[in-house]
Amino acid sequence: MSSLWACQPKQELRVLQFNVWQEGTVVTGGFDAIVEEIVRTDAQLVAFSEVRNYNNSNFIERIIKELDFRGLKFYGGKSYDSGLISRYPIETCSALYPVKEDHGSITKARINIDGHIVAFYSAHLDYLNCSYYMPRGYSGNTWEELSEPTIDVAELLAVSRASKRDDAIKVFIADANEEMSKGSKVIIGGDFNEPSHRDWIAENSDLYDHNGVVIEWECTKLLEEAGFIDTYRERYPDPVKNPGFTYPAYNPLIPIHKLTWAPKSDERERIDFIFYNKTSQLKLKEVLIVGPDASVVKSEVYFEDRDLFSKPTNTWPSDHKGILAVFEF
Repeated sequence: MSSLWACQPKQELRVLQFNVWQEGTVVTGGFDAIVEEIVRTDAQLVAFSEVRNYNNSNFIERIIKELDFRGLKFYGGKSYDSGLISRYPIETCSALYPVKEDHGSITKARINIDGHIVAFYSAHLDYLNCSYYMPRGYSGNTWEELSEPTIDVAELLAVSRASKRDDAIKVFIADANEEMSKGSKVIIGGDFNEPSHRDWIAENSDLYDHNGVVIEWECTKLLEEAGFIDTYRERYPDPVKNPGFTYPAYNPLIPIHKLTWAPKSDERERIDFIFYNKTSQLKLKEVLIVGPDASVVKSEVYFEDRDLFSKPTNTWPSDHKGILAVFEF
């Protein structure tokens, strides 16, 4: 079957990771803007974070209906916290790691693409115990100012491990290994609420209020050790040249104090990711940051000039930026 795949004409698979900020309710016109971005980016697989189903609604159903009005047929099932849709038929869709008391979730779908299975996962990991705020002088639970920055790596990792993020990632890895044993291609997109171990290195330890900290954040390290590739760092391996920040995104429709959790700090981070298994026959063709080219730094607007952006035409619905990975197969 793999040789048959190789002989077929190559085509694109466009995957969008999208934290939609309380499913588009915070920004006026946010829901319509989510739909517009899916259309504009021509995404075929979309991983959502912050699905809430407000007022007993079904966010995924509403999104699919609006896209259908635009002539785009998508598939998906009802979910909460994390969610996904696909241009290709979904064989099964389930909560692999169900949300409990808002400690994150992973939604999984097995998707049939021309007779081949892609196991597609959407993750929205625990937002508490975010210890990357601590070197910046803020609590990662209350976001109140600390008496001084915490720079002890062992303490930072201990706080981070108290979250449910690594638990969720281990559940994903176990399930993904089963899928790969069947020959499935595996892609996971998510807002991890945790930086990459490739982004807090000696070369930038005096930047972004890292306060000298060099640390191997564990979720991305676990994924890499399990054979998964971070699309952004595959294309842009140097975090100094291409930091790839996805949070906090500047949004002109929202007062700036509502866009920051650490108002006196440079809290910019790359916490939104798309990974895929290196044993697949997917070839990364392109990866872009989707959203505004401006961030928030110490409660001020800061325009980024080191990364490539696919900027929205009109309204941006989120306080995160998205990631678009284009694969060839």
